[in-house]
Formats: sequence, C-alpha cells, structure tokens
Amino acid sequence: MDHIDRSILKALQLDSSRSIAELAEFVGASSSSCHRRIKSLEAAGLIVGYSALLDPHRLGLKLQAFVEITLESQSRSAMESFEEAVSGFDDILECHLTSGNADYILRIAAQDLEQFDRIHRECLARLPGVSAMRSSFAIRTIKQWKGYPTG
Repeated sequence: MDHIDRSILKALQLDSSRSIAELAEFVGASSSSCHRRIKSLEAAGLIVGYSALLDPHRLGLKLQAFVEITLESQSRSAMESFEEAVSGFDDILECHLTSGNADYILRIAAQDLEQFDRIHRECLARLPGVSAMRSSFAIRTIKQWKGYPTG
C-alpha cells in the first residue's frame, strides 16, 4: 500500500458516495487508476463494504448506552452461547470482547430511558450466562468515529 492507497481509504471512510472522478481528483490519480486501486483494495479485504452514516438524533435515538457484561463463566461454551444470543438482537449495535473488569461491552442506542428499559427487559435480561451488568450513558459525544487511521 502506498500513499495513494492510504488516501483513497481515508477519503472513502469520510465519504464513500463520491464518484470515482471526484475521488481520483482528491487523491491525485487518474480515474482508471483510482478505480483499479479500489478494486484491488476490495480484493485484498481492506475494504469490506460500504454504508451510509445515519444521524441517530434525527432517527430519534437520543440515548447512547454502554453496557458492561460479566459472565458467570468464561468457558468456551458460555462465551459462544452469549455471543450467539447477542447476534440475534438488533437493539445491540456493537459487542466487544474485552479485557479488564468486564468480559464484554455492548453499545445500545435508544430514544429515551423508557425505551432503554424495554431493551433491558426484553433483550439484555435474556442474554445467557450473565452474572453482572453495568450500564453507563453518554452525556455528550465529544469525538465521533470517522474511520480508522490509514497511516
């Protein structure tokens, strides 16, 4: 990967809706070269897909919660059962296996505390093997994720 590939990755993370011509101009390459590079980055697995970034507030999702989960057991079967269950709930936006005090950290978005309570009762409380759960709520987003550093 050279500086043009890195520039393409950075630019696509910021706005993947640009045309190839706009992207090529932005990174200082020809359209055909830019297109070939994108196809090569896709084939190499560096680009795994494209999506739109949505504004959670305009969707009515004003509450962001981070839920720390501790399991009763860290056995392979307990973790697999938990991870399979998490995958079945659309209300769980992200799930990360972590080191430290909690085994997992989940990210949840909700309209308000009432909806979070529903998600807690109908989703989080049904997750298998949980011995402790601790929720923290984001007061304000200081820095929003914009993509991975590309070097």
